[in-house]
Order: sequence, then C-alpha cells, then structure tokens
Amino acid sequence: MEVTFENCDFNNPKHREALLLMMDEYMTDPMGDAEAVLDKNQQLQLIEGLANHPSCLCVFVLYKGEFAGLSISFINFSTFKVKPYLYAHDLFVRVGFRSKGLGKQLLQRLVDISNERGYCKITLEVRNDNRVALYLYRELGFTDTDPAMYFWTKTL
Repeated sequence: MEVTFENCDFNNPKHREALLLMMDEYMTDPMGDAEAVLDKNQQLQLIEGLANHPSCLCVFVLYKGEFAGLSISFINFSTFKVKPYLYAHDLFVRVGFRSKGLGKQLLQRLVDISNERGYCKITLEVRNDNRVALYLYRELGFTDTDPAMYFWTKTL
C-alpha cells in the first residue's frame, strides 16, 4: 500500500526524528512563517510536552514507507454539545510529497478517528492566504463558523 498512517510513539527514535524534521520544515515553510527553527533544547521540550500532554494525538502519513506528513491535534470538550471534539492544531505535508492527495488523506484520517470516537466536531485554524489549505478544508466539508468568528491571541 502506498499510503499508511501511524500514530506517533514518542518513545520511538524514528518517530521522534521524523516529527522534529517535519516541524523544522513546517516552521520554515511560507505558511509556517516562523523566524527560526527550534533549538535542541526546544526540540526536547516539544517531544516531552507532546508525549506528556493528556489529549495529544499525533498522526503521521507515510508514502511508500517514508514519513511524508503529520498532524498534531488535541482533544477538547464542547460545553454546548457536551461531547469531546478534535482541534487539529498542525497539519503539514513535506514539500517533496505534495500534490499526491496526502493532506486530504491525513485530514480524512482525523475525520475517521473523530467519528469512531464519537466526537461532535473538528476545529482548526487556517491562514486566510493559505489557498491550498482552504481548498482542501472546503473539499472535506469544513466551513467557516456561522456567524463567523475571529481567532484571537494574547502572546504571554
């Protein structure tokens, strides 16, 4: 099979290496827009933080056995629906693996997991200039909220 999925095992050195490689690529991608990649100490903190976060779901998409992309999500809880939901925080496909439908398959995997677990919805944030992601999300049935809402941040 050309496309497979693996949940990240933070104790697996190959998984840790793939996660850190993809985070570097994601952060320096135009849509990641980070000023710098994580230093070694921050990388260790990232692995430890995700591994110990009680609601983290990290899924890799592999193409022909190679780590091609990842999603990092967190399980949250809807007070209005009184059910858990999935917040897809990061979704990334490596440059050399794009235009193969892997992002769509990875997001569909998150939808399948959410359905299997009885979650009430999936939420995500997307830059308004990320046309590729917007197209993908719309194609899989994601819509803006009604009424539209802002995503606000207070940096601490």
